[in-house]
Amino acid sequence: MTSLEISSSASTRRRNCCYSPLVEDSAFESSRKDMDEVEEKSKEVINVTTEKLPVDEVPQLVISALCGAVSLFVGTTRNNFEGEKVISLEYEAYLPMAENEVKKICSDIRQKWPVKHIAVFHGLGLVPGSEANIISAVSSAHRAASLEAVSYATDTLKAKVPIWKEEIYEESSSWKGNIECFGASNNEPLSF
Repeated sequence: MTSLEISSSASTRRRNCCYSPLVEDSAFESSRKDMDEVEEKSKEVINVTTEKLPVDEVPQLVISALCGAVSLFVGTTRNNFEGEKVISLEYEAYLPMAENEVKKICSDIRQKWPVKHIAVFHGLGLVPGSEANIISAVSSAHRAASLEAVSYATDTLKAKVPIWKEEIYEESSSWKGNIECFGASNNEPLSF
């Protein structure tokens, strides 16, 4: 048997294993129609918390059988900033306003892209080096919408949501404005 015959024979077996002549075409079509008619309610999961962010769990919150894409962004605390060793970050927020602003971001995303589920998590309090401080996840039928939406969610959260960070170094600390923040020209320490 030549390699072409092996390939052809394997292909035939694969086709036959997926279709049984005992199942009538009309029953198969009826079952498929039932699956297509299943509607899944869209959801947003928002969590601004002092708990460690559940990096492994957040993507599971947005997975949908109706979607072919899940896009995820995980921001972590890096160990340096402009030559200084960063020990941790500390985040503070005006929680009612922060949650309301994240809800607005989710609404904006739904107006801009055809997405199914959205999850946005942000850490508060001390977030040590290498630990997640922000997670954005979005599902959609196709990758372009979820990729653009997750980027928008992350960038807009950093720009508009009242969450502030203090970088804690070995010898000192500094409250920082967000470079992406509207009106901020750089990442200079905040003046109060």
